[in-house]
Amino acid sequence: MTEPDPRALPDGARVVVAGLGVTGRAVVAALSGGAAGRVASVVTVDGRADDADVRDADDPAVAGRVVAGADLVVASPGWAPSTPLLAAARAAGVPVWSEIELAWRLRVERTGADGARGPAPWLAVTGTNGKTTTVEMLASILTAAGLRAAAVGNVGTPVVEAAQDPSLDVLAVELSSFQLHHTLTTSFEAAAVLNVAADHLDWHGSLEAYAADKGRVYARAQVACVYNAADPRTEQLVRDADVTEGALAVGFTLGAPGPGQLGVVEDVLVDRAFHAEPGARDRQRTAAEVGTLADLAHLAPGGGTPPPHVVANALAAAALARAHGVPAAAVRDGLRAFRPGAHRISEVRVLDGVAWVDDSKATNAHAAAASLASYAPGTVVWVAGGLAKGASFDALVADRADRLRAAVLIGVDPEPIRGALARHAPEIPVVVVDPGDTGSVMRRAVAAARDLARAGDTVLLAPAGASMDQFASYAQRGEAFATAVAEL
Repeated sequence: MTEPDPRALPDGARVVVAGLGVTGRAVVAALSGGAAGRVASVVTVDGRADDADVRDADDPAVAGRVVAGADLVVASPGWAPSTPLLAAARAAGVPVWSEIELAWRLRVERTGADGARGPAPWLAVTGTNGKTTTVEMLASILTAAGLRAAAVGNVGTPVVEAAQDPSLDVLAVELSSFQLHHTLTTSFEAAAVLNVAADHLDWHGSLEAYAADKGRVYARAQVACVYNAADPRTEQLVRDADVTEGALAVGFTLGAPGPGQLGVVEDVLVDRAFHAEPGARDRQRTAAEVGTLADLAHLAPGGGTPPPHVVANALAAAALARAHGVPAAAVRDGLRAFRPGAHRISEVRVLDGVAWVDDSKATNAHAAAASLASYAPGTVVWVAGGLAKGASFDALVADRADRLRAAVLIGVDPEPIRGALARHAPEIPVVVVDPGDTGSVMRRAVAAARDLARAGDTVLLAPAGASMDQFASYAQRGEAFATAVAEL
C-alpha cells in the first residue's frame, strides 16, 4: 500500500483501532471528528473492553480477517509488534500508526493573538526515566514565559486531543518507546533522550531495538537534539539521527558545560548553547545563567541539595525551552514554580524519626538506582519488587547496596531482586512478603519495614518493577503504600 501524505489520512479510510484504553478511546473520538472527516469506518479491537467491535483478535485467523479490509491500524502503546493483529497487518501490507503519528497528521492551526501561523510546535521528551518530571518542568517553564502550553502524552492528556486544540502555543510531549515504534513522519522542534537503560526488553526484544525506538524522537528535529552527556548511548542516537539541516546537538551535564551544552558551575545552572547567536564573536567565552540549585531545593527529600537526577531533568527541560526561544528568567521562574506529581519521591509521613517516601513511579532498575542515590549510606529500608519486564537487578544492587539497611520484597515473583541481593549484598536483611493475599500485600510490607527501620532512616518504596502483577497501576501501588503508612 502506498504511504499516505504526511498530513492526511487516506480518503475513505477503513481504520482499525487496537486497544480501547485512554489512548484508544481518544483515537476513536479523533477519527469521528471533523479533522478526520474522510474516514469511512472504524473497527475497535480489545479483548478486555465489552464495547469493542472485536474481542478475540488474539486468534491469528480472526486478526487476519480484521485487517483484511483495513487501510490503517492505529495501535495503542501496550500492543507489542508481535501481537497477532499487528503481525497480520504487517503481513497484509497495512500501515500501523501510533496515536502520536495520527496526532501529528491531524494537527490544527493555532489561533494565537500574536499572529502565529501553522500548528503548535512540539517539544518531545523520551528516555528510560525522568520523562514525566522533565515534561512537567518544561510545561512550567513555558507557562512562566507567558505561553499557552500543555504537558501531554504519557503524562496525562492524549496527544491526539492536544494536537487538535487551536488555543495551545506549544506542546510538551512525553513519549515512550512503545509510542515511538510506530511513529513515522514527526518533525519535532526539539527533542531529548534523557537516558537509555535496560527496560521493556520483553516488548522490544533487545536493548539495541529499545534504544533505536527511543532514537526515533530525533528524526527530522528542527532546532535541537538534546542528549545526556553522561550517557554515550544518547549521544550516539543523535549522531545516527537524520535531522533537519542546522539542528544543533545540545548536551546536558552535571559538570561544567562545554560549548553547546548546559551544565552546572558551582551552584548555578548555565546555558552555553542558546546564550548567543551562532557565529557571535564572544559566543565561546560567555554563558547565560538559567537558574540555581536553590531553585530546585523544594524537590529534594527533606529540602536541601536536589538529587542529581532532578538537576539533570531540569537541565534537559531548560535546553528544550531555550530551543523554543524562552528567556533565561522564565527557566528560573518555571523551575521555582514546578511541583512534582504524585508517587515521585513524595514524603508520605515522618513517624518516630523515620521518613516514609513513595517513589512508586520508579518502575525499573535505573529509576530505583537514582532514587536510592538520594539517601545517605546505610539509611534506607527498601520496599521493592514487581514485574521485571526482562531486566536484571545485579547492577542496581551492586551499585546501591551501600545505601541499604534492609529490604522488603513484594511482587508475585520476588526472586530476581532477592537473587541480586544474595549475590551482591548478602549482609543486608531481606524480608519477602508472601504474595498470596494481594489485597493486603502493602500493609504487610509496611509492617515489616517498620520493624526494620530506625530513627533517622527512610523507608523508600522504589519498586524497580512494574505494578501490574499485584496492582492496577504504579499510582494504585503508591496509594496503597500511603494508606498503609497512614494506618500505622
